[in-house]
Amino acid sequence: MASTTNFSVRMDSDIKKQSESLFNELGMNLTTAINVFLRQSLRVGGFPFDVKLEQPNRETVAAMLEAERIAHDPNVKHYSDVEEALRELKR
Repeated sequence: MASTTNFSVRMDSDIKKQSESLFNELGMNLTTAINVFLRQSLRVGGFPFDVKLEQPNRETVAAMLEAERIAHDPNVKHYSDVEEALRELKR
């Protein structure tokens, strides 16, 4: 049997409670879940999932800026509801 060791981790108490509840539903305790994570990390040579900042691409940023501009432009026709906009489209 492999030798074991203890280590301490500081974390938000609510995150710990939620994690314990989740992993309990999966039939394991937090220690087992952490060991699964570490073993998977070793197996894949890094995080076993993508770690990245979720940033929109250029096209999405441009669309968001255009929507913001339209929303604040007093010269752009605004509709009070979807039906009104659809009626306008059918003209």
